[in-house]
Amino acid sequence: MSRVAAIDCGTNSIRLLIADIDRTNGTTTLTDVVREMRVVRLGEGVDATGELSQAALDRTFAATADYARLIAGHGPAAVRFVATSASRDASNRDVFVAGIRDLLGVEPEVISGDEEAALSFAGASSVLPVLDGQEVLVVDLGGGSTEFVLGTAAGVTAAKSVDIGCVRLTERHLRADPPTAGQIAAAQADVDNAIALAGRYVPLERATAVVGVAGSVTTITAHALRLDEYSPDAIHGAELPLATVRSAAGDLLQLTRAERAALPYMHPGRVDVIGAGGLVWARILERVAELSGGRITTATASEHDILDGIALSIG
Repeated sequence: MSRVAAIDCGTNSIRLLIADIDRTNGTTTLTDVVREMRVVRLGEGVDATGELSQAALDRTFAATADYARLIAGHGPAAVRFVATSASRDASNRDVFVAGIRDLLGVEPEVISGDEEAALSFAGASSVLPVLDGQEVLVVDLGGGSTEFVLGTAAGVTAAKSVDIGCVRLTERHLRADPPTAGQIAAAQADVDNAIALAGRYVPLERATAVVGVAGSVTTITAHALRLDEYSPDAIHGAELPLATVRSAAGDLLQLTRAERAALPYMHPGRVDVIGAGGLVWARILERVAELSGGRITTATASEHDILDGIALSIG
């Protein structure tokens, strides 16, 4: 057994997983020791400016310093820090890389969209059953990008990362509270174009099931379940009819930010961007259902994603 520490730094949040990995008898078990999430909005303004702002860097560095103290207290054998969409897009990412290196003593990796997709699939498929011979579509809906990953029990078949995410679309289009019909239509056009692009690389019509990961998907699932609080145990593995998920996503898009903030399962850092997340998830599900010829009628949510994939890649 080995102890590892994984950090996933995305556009909206930075997350830490310290876990014990047991690889015996041909199986791999990941046991959480610490799992934390902070919304730091590293990608704030990147879509418009092409740069990470100093305020966003300061928030991210403060969270990383806290994580460094936690890591030191738990003594993992190895640490891996992975950064995704916002860092890929930023012209000043060298400042980000140097700051993280100084705080953690490890080199942060700004990974490609393809590697992000593979890690997301590894994390999701490690805890959800993927049937032999069947291809499952894992969708990782992030703040700056969304990954479409088709795979089987043997691994990834095809993958594509596209530049749509809840932070990016909110900043680009959904600025009113609640968003106007015109803003929604403009965001919808971006989403449709991104799905079409993904479909040129990933044969979405071959999917036999769809699994959604990351905070937008799990929050939409919490809304669909009408939970009294955010409960990972209730959300993870929840398989719901597409109509139910799309209705919940559409509802979150139409609510005001004050109404979203009052929901008992809503993280404060998702209040302003969950509407865009709902728009993306609803349209993806609609398109995948169309392409499947009616074969796909449900969507499953997973609490395990790229963060788990990063941890599994270390041990």
